[in-house]
Amino acid sequence: MWRWLLLAGVVIAIDQATKHATVAALSGQPPVEVTSFFNLVLVYNRGAAFSFLAGAGGWQRELFTAIALIASVWIVWLLHRHPRQSLFCLALALVLGGALGNVIDRITIGAVVDFLDFHAGGWHWPAFNVADSAITCGAVLLVWDGLRSPAPQDKS
Repeated sequence: MWRWLLLAGVVIAIDQATKHATVAALSGQPPVEVTSFFNLVLVYNRGAAFSFLAGAGGWQRELFTAIALIASVWIVWLLHRHPRQSLFCLALALVLGGALGNVIDRITIGAVVDFLDFHAGGWHWPAFNVADSAITCGAVLLVWDGLRSPAPQDKS
């Protein structure tokens, strides 16, 4: 289980480092065009994915923090329970690191720092960050793992 927690810690460290670098470089600055389809921006998301409930009165911060912390405890329990299911544990570690990376932002600054902005034909995907990417990759791996043939049950 410890290697999966270490991976989650690496995700958190990379997420926080990129967010701190973005805030330092882009505070008060316009978006930086990197390519014809990708910008670096500085967005403070007070909601959840796709800015869901971002305009609510502030209560959503505690709700999303509580949900992420409860999910994190459950994920750690699952990591402990299924240590030999490598793909499953990899997916959970990515989700755990991403969830906690965003929780750190919610607790310390009251919003999640997003900075990756992909766009095409005038349409912009909602800005996101490394934590969001880890959560998405983890979710895809969970689906993939679930669609594979059933893994043998752990006897631990």
